Amino acid sequence: MGIKFISMLVLFSNNKHTDSLFVIIPAVNSATSFVISSILTLLIFSGMQMYKPWIVRSPMTIIFGGYLGSLMFMFFVTAIGNLEATLFGKNFQLKLPEIVLAMAVSLIAAGMVHRICFTTCLIFSLIVIYYMNKLSQKTYAISAPVAAPSKTRRHK
Repeated sequence: MGIKFISMLVLFSNNKHTDSLFVIIPAVNSATSFVISSILTLLIFSGMQMYKPWIVRSPMTIIFGGYLGSLMFMFFVTAIGNLEATLFGKNFQLKLPEIVLAMAVSLIAAGMVHRICFTTCLIFSLIVIYYMNKLSQKTYAISAPVAAPSKTRRHK
């Protein structure tokens, strides 16, 4: 999983004109992405703890708390993957233990808010990891060349 913060595209348009201004922010390296995703993980965790009374106020905000937990999971997985890419090289990939660790940390953080946040965080995190894997396979997968069938004749 070599997910990094990729370039963002901001579109400013005027109603009368079709001219647009594009601002492209380049992708950052693995070390910078590790720092950014770690900070976002900590901000989401602390925000969930600070706004715990607001999150448990209604069923919709409880589900939103689980969604925040899954965002924390996504940023934590990104941080772990980028730390490993920085330490062990670009070809290093996340394995199951790192995913389980990130899932456990995010589920515990969501469970500290509300027990339903735990459940919705699990559901949203499974969806997130599915799409992260799909994006990673699409971006980084190397297609193997197809071997051409050899023409051999059998003698009778």
